[in-house]
Amino acid sequence: MENALDVLRRVFGYDEFRGSQQDIIEHVINGGDALVLMPTGGGKSLCYQIPAIVRPGTAVVISPLIALMQNQVDALREVGVKAGFINSTLDYDMRRTVEAQFVGGELDLLYLAPEALASQGTMRLLERGRIGLFAIDEAHCVSQWGHDFRPDYLNLSMLHERWPDVPRIALTATATSATHKEIATRLGLDGARHFVSSFDRPNIQYRIVGKQEPRRQLLDFLRGEHRNEAGIVYCLSRNSVEKIAEFLKANGIPALPYHAGLDARTRATNQDRFLKEDGLVMVATIAFGMGIDKPDVRFVAHLDLPKSIEGYYQETGRAGRDGEPSVAWLAYGLQDVVQQRKMIETSEGDAAHRRNLGQHLDAMLALCETVQCRRVQLLAYFGQDLGKPCDNCDTCLAPPESWDGTVAAQKLLSTVYRLERERNQKFGAGQCIDILLGKKTDKVVQWHHDELSVFGVGADLRDTEWRAVIRQLLAQGLLSVEGDYGTLVLTDASSEVLGRRRTVMLRREPDRPVSTAKAAKTARAEAAATMPAEAAPVFEHLRAWRAATAKEQSVPAYVIFHDATLRQIAAERPRTLSQLSSISGVGESKLAKFGQPILDALAELDA
Repeated sequence: MENALDVLRRVFGYDEFRGSQQDIIEHVINGGDALVLMPTGGGKSLCYQIPAIVRPGTAVVISPLIALMQNQVDALREVGVKAGFINSTLDYDMRRTVEAQFVGGELDLLYLAPEALASQGTMRLLERGRIGLFAIDEAHCVSQWGHDFRPDYLNLSMLHERWPDVPRIALTATATSATHKEIATRLGLDGARHFVSSFDRPNIQYRIVGKQEPRRQLLDFLRGEHRNEAGIVYCLSRNSVEKIAEFLKANGIPALPYHAGLDARTRATNQDRFLKEDGLVMVATIAFGMGIDKPDVRFVAHLDLPKSIEGYYQETGRAGRDGEPSVAWLAYGLQDVVQQRKMIETSEGDAAHRRNLGQHLDAMLALCETVQCRRVQLLAYFGQDLGKPCDNCDTCLAPPESWDGTVAAQKLLSTVYRLERERNQKFGAGQCIDILLGKKTDKVVQWHHDELSVFGVGADLRDTEWRAVIRQLLAQGLLSVEGDYGTLVLTDASSEVLGRRRTVMLRREPDRPVSTAKAAKTARAEAAATMPAEAAPVFEHLRAWRAATAKEQSVPAYVIFHDATLRQIAAERPRTLSQLSSISGVGESKLAKFGQPILDALAELDA
């Protein structure tokens, strides 16, 4: 068998493995089962692609990413790997061709969707070929409590029962210790060797801002920091996706919508454009993103609160896969908390399911409201101790204050109590705040709420500050919401505050936060500084060559070469194919296809 390091160099053009890649790859090559937890951008794919090339037979890759299988196969073929896929997008003749290639032993990798394994035809096909290994990608989809649950993943344990001598590798970028155990149990991998890498993505700057005018805040963020850069904006509803995409386009930001309500052709076209064109912003529901391998996504923005930290981590992890500075930006407000609590209250499932959803939301709220380093808290959720503040999140760059909000909490809870217990009435946040501020609005006068003893007792705080108090009381479980109108109600824990048996510490945003935009730009400038100044025009010339080549071949630009590879070429200015072959990311296949065109492009600058 060919050495794994030789394959890494010859096929993929890299000189050395990263982290635990080599241990994982050699373990699987030798026939061992593996469960791999590795962050997005950590190089998970190589952990099964290299064993697929080295081991005899075909690696069968189980992936839920039907819409991306063509891109994955194209990228592998570009480096000379024999790959194919079978899914519902293939016509009869194309499917028969791939089946014949598999049976004839002509493929290194065959991609299948999990639902395909329910077909007896697929199972008979697999029995006719020689299988080198099974790779189960996005393995967290087996978790019934998870955010990406796919029922078909529950049947994948039968692979070992049917092919007991074929090694299996299951991989995911998102798993708490509980999800980790569930993956192992449901896939029958308890006896496998487990490889758990750090979940830290140090190049991503985490920032959570209070919602004021979220559309304007998003526009300022994009114009101020990410003009002409690719990114993803996540919204909770399809309607929001459409409206935000139109808003951005109307303000000069090239944006595309993506959600499950669009027809399949539109979704495929928009996804293809996002992958292949530079500087596009995809506005999407969480239906978009899993498996997206675009390395130069410079930001992921959320305009609505994610339902869980797992979902948030998975979605933000789509930024900065190339390791360069990127931003995870979230706008978060009181209405988000109200909306998420209502969704849990009305969700299908039993009490245990709703309780689990509530625990996920509580952890997400705690991340939003923390006064500590966000990265420390994020990684702690996945069982990892960072050890020190990261200096690359908003709470590190502009530390917020914590303040004793016990009296404010008592005033607010007393208002809810007076309405609920004395008047047998329930109102939302707006009415309660108007009462506290002593505002004689039509609604306050109509209901005689100006006669309540709490009327005007909260004039020491502004409207926005009261909204922050309510948001944090909801986050701490000291207040709840119910009904279609999101009315505020007391909880069992409210009495502890009203009875002066509990202190309530709250977060206060800094009056003048430091310019995290400046910090992000500085980080990018430092990354660019690794390339000599005189190489910058060469890099841009090579990017233009790459764009034209990618368009000609109808593939994403990063499939030709990553920016990091072009930067190294620009800095070293190789003159021969031999010199070019020493550049990281230039394997044998790419050297044969693009080596001379690159040298020609460099020569144009000397002409």
